[in-house]
Amino acid sequence: MTPLAMTLHDLLADNLPARSGAPAIIEPTGPVTYAELHAEAAAIAGWLAAQGVGRGDRVIVHLRKSASEVAAMLGAARIGAVVVNVNAQWTAEQLAYVIEDSEASAVLTAPAAAGRLGKGAPPVLVRTAQGWADAGPPPPTAAVLDSDLAMILYTSGSTGRPKGVMLSHHNVLTGARAVARYLGLTPGDRLMSVLPYSFDYGLNQLTTMLLLGGTVIHQPVPMPAEIVATMNRHGATGLACVPPLWGQVVRHLADNPTPVPSLRRVTNTGGKIPDPILALMPQVFPGVAIHLMYGLTEAFRSTHLPPDLFAAKPGAIGRAIPGADVRVLRPDGTLAGPGEDGELIHAGPLVSLGYWRRPEQTAEKFRPCPALGGARVVHSGDTVRMDADGDLWFVGRRDAMIKTMGFRLSPEEIEEHAYASGLAADAVAWGVEDDAMGQAVHLAVTARDGFSQPALIDHFRAHAAHYMMPRRIHEWQGPMPRISSGKLDRKSVAAAFNDQNGVSDETR
Repeated sequence: MTPLAMTLHDLLADNLPARSGAPAIIEPTGPVTYAELHAEAAAIAGWLAAQGVGRGDRVIVHLRKSASEVAAMLGAARIGAVVVNVNAQWTAEQLAYVIEDSEASAVLTAPAAAGRLGKGAPPVLVRTAQGWADAGPPPPTAAVLDSDLAMILYTSGSTGRPKGVMLSHHNVLTGARAVARYLGLTPGDRLMSVLPYSFDYGLNQLTTMLLLGGTVIHQPVPMPAEIVATMNRHGATGLACVPPLWGQVVRHLADNPTPVPSLRRVTNTGGKIPDPILALMPQVFPGVAIHLMYGLTEAFRSTHLPPDLFAAKPGAIGRAIPGADVRVLRPDGTLAGPGEDGELIHAGPLVSLGYWRRPEQTAEKFRPCPALGGARVVHSGDTVRMDADGDLWFVGRRDAMIKTMGFRLSPEEIEEHAYASGLAADAVAWGVEDDAMGQAVHLAVTARDGFSQPALIDHFRAHAAHYMMPRRIHEWQGPMPRISSGKLDRKSVAAAFNDQNGVSDETR
């Protein structure tokens, strides 16, 4: 339908008039057609233009998951402005920081957030229950280049200040085309939208459907039972989650078997799904294609494992997606071979423009790679391993590696044993400085039925190497915190216990 789109706004505009009456978005309150979405975006663009906002200016979008959130992003894009989507769950302090850091020219938000902005805020357009009361007549669509800055996606900022990743129109559209191709998406698809649009893969679900003239089903509340009910209510053909949410959805379906006959594919990103959940997925999703993927915001999407390899390689992240060049780099800067660990690097048109107003951090993360003839690459900071077939396996974050008793291990290795025990719903492992061991392994878990620390310790003794044994096990009461993308907030979990004595040392 729209393979010739060159800009973010083209993704919407090119669907008219052919798909004017087709549903672009399905809200809890009903469908929103392409024509209705276009009209709302045009009105928002009119208000922005009346405030003097134009090409290259930054516009904050701070709204809950809704058609109005999508219209706000596309309305800003219509006038050539740069979209800065801030997750609706971020605090007033976080929002104020992004407004200042991005040097925003306008904010599109809800009444509660608008009331907390205070003096000195840029012009604010408020979305009430009745709509955008102050929106104006639509301006002409701005002439922009596909190389222009289209969006700034801020990282979660679980520690330190968030960084804004700059994406060009070309980055966004190349990502949409690549994902649509390897997932085999069509205009008839209806994708469940659970992940936020401030998260690169949540955004990519929207852009792929706009590219093809498909439909996005909004699920603002990520509760497993509600997700399943909404999929069946609206005939969802695809569902994307991050590993913690997959754990909840899969366990729910295992305990409450529910057919979802319309579902054709499920996709994962944001980390490795625990092995017990991977084993259950074909059972709770019979006949559904399971796509395992890897990506980083700085390069949008990177790798993909085709569904026909899932049974043979559960947990692998596959190979480079169309249009990407993904390699494994040794510490000395040469390319690693099969069986070797190294850092994943990414080259090609999906690599972002860098970090907003952070030239030093950009130069550190994005730099020429001699092993690829000087091509500009983004260094992921993730350690991966290539198997004999050329498929990649995620090992862990380089900066999170635990160095204990002369061994280097990733937190994910510890967490996998906790999940395999069947006693932990969520698990986070980290290293704590220790004079005797270098670092001692600490593990925090959210308990499942039947949990006891002795039982978990016995599982580690039976199945894990001695150096993987947690020195301390902490029980987290209630759901573990998550960052805006839905991933577990590992740093916050570790920080909550690092100043405490922890539980008694039963693992010696």
